[in-house]
Amino acid sequence: MDAIKAISQDSLKEQVPAFSIGDTVRVDVNIREGERERIQQFEGTVIARKGSGVSETFTVRRVSYGVGVERVFPIHSPNVKAIQVVRRGRVRRAKLYYLRDRVGKAAKVKGQVR
Repeated sequence: MDAIKAISQDSLKEQVPAFSIGDTVRVDVNIREGERERIQQFEGTVIARKGSGVSETFTVRRVSYGVGVERVFPIHSPNVKAIQVVRRGRVRRAKLYYLRDRVGKAAKVKGQVR
């Protein structure tokens, strides 16, 4: 069991930005197309965080061309190059799955007042 913990500690990233549920983030993802690699940006609202350690993931939701798109990203994946917090959100829930049923302005998250 200690060997598994040691291997998992080696694959953790040191610099993980502090973001929480309701924040709008921009995720830079490494995409492989054949032999070529490129970085694709995915910007949206964080609606969930799950797990801990190496297996920790977060779900980002955005609406593009009227269709809701959700992607689940492993935080410590080598394919996730960067996570930038664009805007802080103020929510009172740990999971924002209710945003799936909302349309237009009702699907927005309030901003955090500083």
